[in-house]
Amino acid sequence: MITAIVMVDAATDAIPEVAAAIAELDGVSEVYSTAGEVDLVAIVRVREFDQVAEVIAGRINKVPGVLETETHIAFRAYSRHDLEAAFSLGLESGA
Repeated sequence: MITAIVMVDAATDAIPEVAAAIAELDGVSEVYSTAGEVDLVAIVRVREFDQVAEVIAGRINKVPGVLETETHIAFRAYSRHDLEAAFSLGLESGA
């Protein structure tokens, strides 16, 4: 699974509508409204690299109100859940 983090600048008066439209797109798993330099952060999860361009350039960038995007491709996930699974021996606790 390929994960891309897409920073989205949106028209200020349309941020909720833009976020809702992006969230409905195939390949987009989550959209967050944020404070800071960007208005929205979209998480794109697809199976192949060609689909990254299809989702971002072909869909997200065409949503009315999207002014600009910046995309970051994730190489590896570091979450508590992933780390616990990586170091688990498959033993139940208390065994």
